[in-house]
Parts: sequence; structure tokens; C-alpha cells
Amino acid sequence: MSTTAPPGNRLHGRFASELPELAVPWAAVEVAAPQLLVLNEGLAAELGLDPDYLRSPQGVRFLVGNEVPEGTTPVAQAYSGHQFGQHVPRLGDGRALLLGELLDAGGRPRDLHLKGSGPTPFSRGGDGLAAVGPMLREYVISEALHALGVPTTRSLAVVATGRAVRRETPLPGAVLARVASSHLRVGTFQYARSTGDTEVLRRLADHAVARHHPLAAGAENRYLALFEAVLSAQASLVAQWMLVGFVHGVMNTDNTTISGETIDYGPCAFLDAFDPATVFSSIDVQGRYAYGNQPVIAQWNLARFGEALIPLVHDDPEQAVALLTDALNGFPAQYSAAWTAGMRRKLGLGEHVDDDVATSVIGQVTSALVDGHVDHTAFFRRLTAAARGDDGPVRALLGDSTDWVERWQALEPAADVMAGVNPVYIPRNHLVEEALDAATAGDLGPFTALLDVLAQPYTERPGLERYEEAAPAGGAPFITYCGT
Repeated sequence: MSTTAPPGNRLHGRFASELPELAVPWAAVEVAAPQLLVLNEGLAAELGLDPDYLRSPQGVRFLVGNEVPEGTTPVAQAYSGHQFGQHVPRLGDGRALLLGELLDAGGRPRDLHLKGSGPTPFSRGGDGLAAVGPMLREYVISEALHALGVPTTRSLAVVATGRAVRRETPLPGAVLARVASSHLRVGTFQYARSTGDTEVLRRLADHAVARHHPLAAGAENRYLALFEAVLSAQASLVAQWMLVGFVHGVMNTDNTTISGETIDYGPCAFLDAFDPATVFSSIDVQGRYAYGNQPVIAQWNLARFGEALIPLVHDDPEQAVALLTDALNGFPAQYSAAWTAGMRRKLGLGEHVDDDVATSVIGQVTSALVDGHVDHTAFFRRLTAAARGDDGPVRALLGDSTDWVERWQALEPAADVMAGVNPVYIPRNHLVEEALDAATAGDLGPFTALLDVLAQPYTERPGLERYEEAAPAGGAPFITYCGT
């Protein structure tokens, strides 16, 4: 399904038409000389968009919101949220616009959304702009997670604006065009609840059910079923983050999706040395969003979602709270089941391995990771080699914490299964920074090379050894900043 023309009437505004109370019609700032930096041709094809059109001057203007199809009205979406535990009643798209929804090749609605498109009524004094480096960061890490099989928003394109963005120093500006199943967040529901209009909240919930969790429509209590479906999606998502060593870095409720997709790549990064206390964000001084805290924070965010749904779940608020609390208390078990199943695959432990034995082995492996402070990705990949008989590399990595290796090998781990879930290549932090620095200076070569490697994370290829290696020893701890 592809076109040789602009999106035209394929771009719809269902969210804006169904929920006008949560959408402010707005226009992107005019970009005088947009320059396409990177285009995701595979994703364009999924959306039925012609890459040749998107590369044309008209298409590039479309990608920054300046060439809007007739009948289409971009909107800034309203939402609130808890940021680092503090409630902010009015956040919204402060530098973003929803262009509309497209049906992809499978007939599924997908949001086409801009980031860095200029100030909106939600900007709170900000300039609404974005810089090349942070937009390319979201592009590379979101596409890496997609290749790893983790639910995520996708990146369609990054376009340079030719305009300087003032941060600590002037930086080249850019707009990111991204794609999502939707941009509905826990914060969207918090905002709707804060209006005091139960019918707006109900319409939002019905919209979410229809778009993401249609099975809830047939439940006896559809809004409780919606809560349970989102809870399951988030338990699965966060388990997948933990299994690949991903640290989101800013798990505010406005960054918690109803679809169960990863969204808003700010101070995100991947583990090098394994440590549950790992924090990459410069502003997370208390470690609220540390790697090991992510499951707990997900449950906390879901509690806020439940609070927003109280008027819909039961006419009696006390009954509603009881029902939602009972469902929420099931989160740890659902997360644990998803994580344990993932760990069994990472360790190659098939159904022939008893659950108690598997639990014991998983515990020993986790302790070895913590005690050895070893590289997370390298450990599991070397363990994959050990399943084929070459256990020297993993023993060398672990030092003295190897007494369990022979017991694990005796369980006949499935090396092929392990190879399919333990990546060779992840967006290693030092390589991402190297690529972004070069791109900001005008050289996209390292960025393009990194993208090519990360597109096949489970396939080891000769000549790409530097992409497997951890950061050089002795360097300063990796830190990301608010705005990256």
C-alpha cells in the first residue's frame, strides 16, 4: 500500500473530532529552509507514504508541519501528569503537534506527530523547539528498541530547520516526525478527570477501549477491564525494558502510555555495568527512576490511572477504589511472570526445566550480575556462547562468581533460543554520543552506520566488533541531561 502523492484525505483527525476538549487546533512554526536529515523508508512504506514524496521539497515541508493537507487541522494535545512525583495539572504538547491519524498497511490507526514544531498554548514560556542531537537520539533509540522487539513509538524522519535553538549554547534546530499507536497517556486521563466533566472522561475511556483494548468493550465493567488491560500492557513493557537493560529515565505519568508503548526518549540509556541503582538523568538526584525502580514506578503510575477512572468504574467511589486496588495489587505478579518468562528465554531454560530449578538459577545469575558489576549485554551474549560449550569468555567476565555455570549447563540450555533474545548490539551510550556529536557538527556518517548495525541486533557480523564493546574503562560516568 503506497502512494505517489501527498497523504491527502488519508490523514484524519479522529482524536480531535471525538475529544475536542483535549485538543487545541494549532499550527507549526514556519521553517524557512528545512533539510531532511534521515528518513525511515521502511516505516513510510508501512504507513502507505511514498518516500520519494517525503524527500521532495513539498514532502519535507509536510514533515515539519508546514505543508498540511487540505481539511487537516494539527492539534496540541492536553494532558497533565506527575513529574518526579509532583502533580502538574496542565502540561500538554508544549513543543509538539498531532498532525492526525493514518491507517497503516494492516488497517491499524497510527498517529503522525511532530516534536520540536514550535510553541503552543501548553509551552509554559518555552520556545517549543528542539535540537538536532536530541531528535536524532529519539530516532536511534526508538528504532533500536523496535528492532529488539520492544513496543515503542517509531521515528519517521528528522528534519533540520536551519534555525539555532538556544540552550546552554546555541544548537542546530530540528523537528522529529514520529509515529505511535496513539499518544494517549495516563496524564491524558488525569487531565480529563481534573475537568470535572465525567462525560469527557467517559468519551476518552471509550476512545481508548476502541483504539487499544477492544476486548474490554465486552466486559461486565468495561472501564475496570480497560484498567486491567493497561496494567497488563505496562507490566509486559517494563519487563521487556528490564530484560534488555533499558533505562527510560523519566517515567512520569505523562510518559506512561495507554497502548503499552515506550514514549518520550529524554534522558534514556542502556546499562553498561549491571547495577539496579543506575541513573543516567542529571536531574534524577534521588534515583526515583533508577533501573531497578522501574517496575515499582510503573505500578505507582498505574495507581494514578486508577484514580482518574474512579467515577467510571462504580457509582460508589469506595466500591470503585476497592475494585481498582484489587486489580492494581495484581501488577507485581503480572510483571514477575513476564520478567521470569523472559529470563527463562535469556537463559535457554525450556519447559523441561522445573519452575523451582529455573527460579534458583535465575536468582544465582542475578546475584552474579550484581556482585560482578559486569556488562549486562556482554554477559548474556557470552552466556549464549557458553550454551554451545564455550564458557571461557563468560567465566572471564564473572571472575569468582561462576560456581553456578556448570549446574546451568547441565540443564541443557537452548542456545538458539538464547541467541534470539540476547542482543549482540545495543545503542551503547558512548557510541550514541559519538554519533550525535558528529551529526550535530554536520557529519551523519557515524549515525547512519550505527542505525544500520542496530537494525539487526541479534545477528553477529564480522567487522562490527567495536559496536559490541563496552565504554572504555576509566571514563566519567555517563550522564544525560533534561532536553536530550
